Amino acid sequence: MRIHKLFTSVVLLTALLGLSIACSKHPSDDAIAKDIQSKVAADPDTKDSDVNVTVKDGKVTLTGTVKTPAAQQEVEQIAKDAPGATGIDDQTAVDTSAMASEPMPAAAPPPTAAPPPTVEKPKPQPTVIPAGTVLTVRVNQALGSKTSQTGDTFLATLAQPVSGIPAASTAQGEVLNAKPKGKFKGQGELSLTLTSISVKGHTYSIQTSPLDSTVKGKGKRTAATTGGGAAGGALIGGIAGGGKGAAIGAAVGAGAGLIGGTLTGNKQIEIPAESALSFTLSAPLTIKPAAE
Repeated sequence: MRIHKLFTSVVLLTALLGLSIACSKHPSDDAIAKDIQSKVAADPDTKDSDVNVTVKDGKVTLTGTVKTPAAQQEVEQIAKDAPGATGIDDQTAVDTSAMASEPMPAAAPPPTAAPPPTVEKPKPQPTVIPAGTVLTVRVNQALGSKTSQTGDTFLATLAQPVSGIPAASTAQGEVLNAKPKGKFKGQGELSLTLTSISVKGHTYSIQTSPLDSTVKGKGKRTAATTGGGAAGGALIGGIAGGGKGAAIGAAVGAGAGLIGGTLTGNKQIEIPAESALSFTLSAPLTIKPAAE
């Protein structure tokens, strides 16, 4: 009987000793509060929060204010993870005035509209002046069967505009043949052509049908002007001999290849300065666009 009582006493003593040890290991309310407070102050997300921590019988009560909802959740999580905490009563509030003072993230710029597709302007096209076109020019100097020499050059200006060539454009011509008329026999001859024309800073080589004039050398002398090609060339200025001379006019077109007048005596073919001569292109002429 005595042995049984002794055994019971040992068991009770051991249980009391274990309970005492267990109680000594459980943190006190003050220790739990200090642990939570220090962790809140150290955490970078919650260190700016104004939080008070009280603990009673292991139950944690949180009061005060936090900067953001995220900080509020973090404080609550720290309290839940604290050793010895048996419950959480989170009474903290989010300080909305602090949230309003925080700079708002910059709004994304509106999407930039794609630039409109580049529309290429059509390139200017060259102007082609066909063969058969008549160029009427005024010579800048006097020409004649006696005064001019074969191979001489002369200058002229365009009297009438042609498609792509403005009036007053400068042209250059050449004396193909010049032969004075003899007093009693032999005929005077004068043959001209245009070789180039300048248009807006560009000089173009051109080909025209020759403009031929002859004066016969005995009896009644006849002055005639002919031009090659269907349209023909015409001497509009005149063929003169001495004195005032005789002016010969002609319409340019089919059948205008021969015009003439009657001269007597020892006359020469003379074309005064500023006379108008019409030459016919025997080959097409291509004029560059103005932009080139």
